[in-house]
Amino acid sequence: MDTRRMPRLAVPYQATANPQPMGQHQRLATLRRVLGNDVTQLKVRVAASLVLLFAQSLTRIVRLTTDDVLDDSQQVHLRLGDPPSPLPQTVADLVRDYLRSLPAHTPAVNLSTHWLFPGRRPGQPMKSTTLLGPLRDLGVPAQRARTSAIRHLVLQGPAPVIAKALGYHDKTATRLLTEAGGTWSRYAPGDHTR
Repeated sequence: MDTRRMPRLAVPYQATANPQPMGQHQRLATLRRVLGNDVTQLKVRVAASLVLLFAQSLTRIVRLTTDDVLDDSQQVHLRLGDPPSPLPQTVADLVRDYLRSLPAHTPAVNLSTHWLFPGRRPGQPMKSTTLLGPLRDLGVPAQRARTSAIRHLVLQGPAPVIAKALGYHDKTATRLLTEAGGTWSRYAPGDHTR
């Protein structure tokens, strides 16, 4: 560029830092709006609920299978880690409705799939980028919502317990707890009923 053998090139600036997470009230208000929205597709509402409640990434959400949803007709659990996480009743009803509608919306080439979010190609899950636009249209900023959810979850309980239940690494959860300003140094595992 200095010798004028090449035209001037402007490289756009792109921030790489983690954006400011949503506030707790904003996250819960967004979740209420998602659950009350009957116009948006069920798959988008289910994915948004999992991002807002359990801090799951879209790449992880699309890799869930129907076997990861455990329904005993009283309570619905989702196998994200160990033990499976219970779903609040409203989200459980949404997931049940989605599971009932799943075969009707699955392309003919993918009828026997076990993916919770089946893709267009036989035997393949949906691409995570397919959900990103509809989530944005619904008003759910996936990264900010996920960051907010995990930070609030690690403040409510011991980071290793939250990490194990949601499929996070315990060191990641501990780091997030420190960043959020919480401490669970007084937590002692074991039987506390004595």
